[in-house]
Amino acid sequence: MINWFHDKKEIDDISKFPEDTYGFVYKITHLPTGKSYIGKKVLYYERNKRLGKKELETLREERSIKGLRGRVPIKKKVITESDWKSYWGSNKELNTLREEESEDRFHKEILCLAKNKKLLTYYELKYLCVYGVLENPKSYWNDNILGKFFTKDFE
Repeated sequence: MINWFHDKKEIDDISKFPEDTYGFVYKITHLPTGKSYIGKKVLYYERNKRLGKKELETLREERSIKGLRGRVPIKKKVITESDWKSYWGSNKELNTLREEESEDRFHKEILCLAKNKKLLTYYELKYLCVYGVLENPKSYWNDNILGKFFTKDFE
């Protein structure tokens, strides 16, 4: 598995990101052709997990001892590390090519880091526009931006 690079440094572990990093904007380039894909990736998944019977009972007992009233929550927020290390983007052409060729024919670069979800979306949009991905379909696999702007709009 090839690793990500940011500022010419290899990043192979989540501890190498600044502490307040929510996610990153990346560029994956196929070295033989120079064709690239730009996208974004979060470092952590956040989901609500349903509490089990034992956890619910323990919570009810704790609330009772503290004299708390009201409904007992049935879910808790669980945060886990995402699949960022092995992530290759959502583009079908890129993923098909990756399956056909060895990974050393690609370069995975982190363009910028983001501190929250909103900034991550903004930075992705910024880089997609700066690189002109829709105007250069021979250089980029990206075929739309935000599901609103498409390569075909420029034909």
